[in-house]
Amino acid sequence: MNTTTQTQAANAFNQANAAYRSGDFALALSLTRHALEFDNQLEPAWLTQARCLVKQGDVMAAREAFAQTLRLNPQNYSAWLEAGHLCKQIGELKQAAMSYQRAIDTNPERYEAFLGMARVLDLLGETALSDHAYEQSINAAQNTAPQMLEKVHHLMGQYCLEKGDAARAMRSFQLALHSIPPEDVNAAAEIQMDCAIALLRLDHYDKALQLFSLASAATHESTLARLTSLSFRHNFWQEAIDVARRNVALHNTSPTAHWNLAHLLAECWQMHEAQSVLEHAERLAPMPGATSLRAAISGKTGDVDKTLDLYLSLARSEKDNMTYASSAAMSSLYSDKLSPQEVANLHRELFAPLGAQARSRDTFQREPLDNRRLRVGIVSADFHHQHPVNIFMQPMLRDIDQQRFEIFVYFTGDTHDTQTALVKSRVEHWIESGAMNDTQLTRRIENDAIDLLLDMAGHTSQHRMGVFANRAAPVQVTYLGYPGSTGVPNMDWILGDKVVTPEGCDSLYSEKIWRLPGTVFCFAPEENYPLPALSKKALKRPLTFGSFNNVPKLTPRTLALWARVLEAVPDSRLVIKAPSFSDDGAIKVFRERLAALNVDVTRVAFRGPVGLTDMMAEYGDIDIALDTLPYNGGTTSLQAMWMGVPVITMLGGHFVSRMGASFMTAAGLSSWIAKDDDDYVAIAIAQAKDRAALLALKKGLRAQLQKSPAWDITAHTRAFEQALWEMASEVLSPAARTVH
Repeated sequence: MNTTTQTQAANAFNQANAAYRSGDFALALSLTRHALEFDNQLEPAWLTQARCLVKQGDVMAAREAFAQTLRLNPQNYSAWLEAGHLCKQIGELKQAAMSYQRAIDTNPERYEAFLGMARVLDLLGETALSDHAYEQSINAAQNTAPQMLEKVHHLMGQYCLEKGDAARAMRSFQLALHSIPPEDVNAAAEIQMDCAIALLRLDHYDKALQLFSLASAATHESTLARLTSLSFRHNFWQEAIDVARRNVALHNTSPTAHWNLAHLLAECWQMHEAQSVLEHAERLAPMPGATSLRAAISGKTGDVDKTLDLYLSLARSEKDNMTYASSAAMSSLYSDKLSPQEVANLHRELFAPLGAQARSRDTFQREPLDNRRLRVGIVSADFHHQHPVNIFMQPMLRDIDQQRFEIFVYFTGDTHDTQTALVKSRVEHWIESGAMNDTQLTRRIENDAIDLLLDMAGHTSQHRMGVFANRAAPVQVTYLGYPGSTGVPNMDWILGDKVVTPEGCDSLYSEKIWRLPGTVFCFAPEENYPLPALSKKALKRPLTFGSFNNVPKLTPRTLALWARVLEAVPDSRLVIKAPSFSDDGAIKVFRERLAALNVDVTRVAFRGPVGLTDMMAEYGDIDIALDTLPYNGGTTSLQAMWMGVPVITMLGGHFVSRMGASFMTAAGLSSWIAKDDDDYVAIAIAQAKDRAALLALKKGLRAQLQKSPAWDITAHTRAFEQALWEMASEVLSPAARTVH
């Protein structure tokens, strides 16, 4: 090789390294390939290429690049170490252990491979050997890099936390805290935050809050940003805002600090200030995510059409970012202007490209279902307190027949609490998957030989639609997490019922429809929510309508309908409760919108968020719930009914606008279902006239629901099980097909 070629290879490699360090992995990968065109024996270029491929989730190509690096230099410690990390991530644990051992053999004085070995041995169930490897990593750090001792303990603690062993994680975190100088408040804060997460998983709420408070002494912008995110994620909203404001005060010239505050304020439904802080951040520097944040702010202030327009423009201009497509799809469900068929068509348009590289169902090798259990995977980020997926699934997971079903939960979230722990105790296999990319998660699902994979997110946050679009299991089903068709290729089935998915609606769904008996969602809360004490005194108060739905559902058509109801029922009141109404700016906006509809706003009360138990008790103030449209209340309507509040709803054209009708039909209250706007108002007039009959209905409504098959959680779970079994049988046991 001549000098010129060597120089060209070196230059291309140096550019690749710079691109990699800046996070532009696609450019870095291209440049490593360019360098290798000049010098195919350039070992560092192969290693950088492997790292780029890992970042991009191309597992097979990454493994080959690591292998080529090691063919050129079998003593490359970093290549063996990182190959071990990759094997561990995709579930090839024995191969990972072998790679770590080769790294240890290459350089036994470094701690990283011992620590990797400790983790993988623990996953293999070799606890004693794992503990020994951990000790060896500690000794290696003490002997050659004592300043790294804190990192060894911290990383081991993070691994234990990721694995779900919070008690063991705490021991490592405490050792890490003892290994750093007390004046290093930022390093301490990083560990204190992880300790707090572990304590929350151990149900030590007050101690966790104390550690979050201690961590707020940090001064680094990135550390305070992480504390802000963690505090919000674990429902310490006000504490999160306080930390974000402190970060801005310490780093007032940082556009990122202002941006983070704006984003948090929007998440906390404080829209007016969020908009102001966003504008300040933009004055400091261009904000690439400004359009997305403005879309979110518009959605949370009820401007659905603007929200949809903004997300659609992002989805169509940045086609590689499917987050925007999902946000646009979700926004379309709220639109007054789109027909059901237009919503369905938009979903298909947005997600058709996802299936381009899909795996064929024929490539899966599964044993027939004869004499074995069905292996069911559930992909969800939402098993935590107050989330609807958690509320509905907890009793089903409690009652599922483990003699017929082997359940794997792939938890893609980052919020853990006592409800998360409860789900974990109820299923055989719990896989922390939040840190896995789609390729790694798909590989893990394949290694677990899943027969049927359940999506419980749709296009909501932290979804994994890419996994389903590329087909990770022979049978794939969407249920509960999204009120309608996903539009995603290779999603085989959607679970519905005869009302939300009536016969003849197939054009609205990219999936086949399986109709459950009763209603699609069975509300059987495990928490005890006492019924309000209803007496004849309730007859003397002004009749009170109510809605506890989020602001995006309060569309112009919905508000106009409610204005007509208030006009038609003199002296009545309306309580509107939503997280947005913790913000005076949001209240002002909706007062103005109602006033423009000739509503006397003194008849309308706005309430902000409270804890779930307190929220349920507030239904004691409500006589009749008013449903929203086109996006009906789901969980909120079922909660209202459980607390004795009947719901006036309207039968719409697709899943999201037929949920209320499904619930009221199943409850035997079909007279509360309107066929159009005039009928909605007429029902409100009729039901408000006889207060005594209304009070009697309210007193007996929960007992009436409990007598209905649709509220029988055991029957619902059996029907759910049978649906899954027959869906899988059509693929895994063709001879066992049945008609449903």
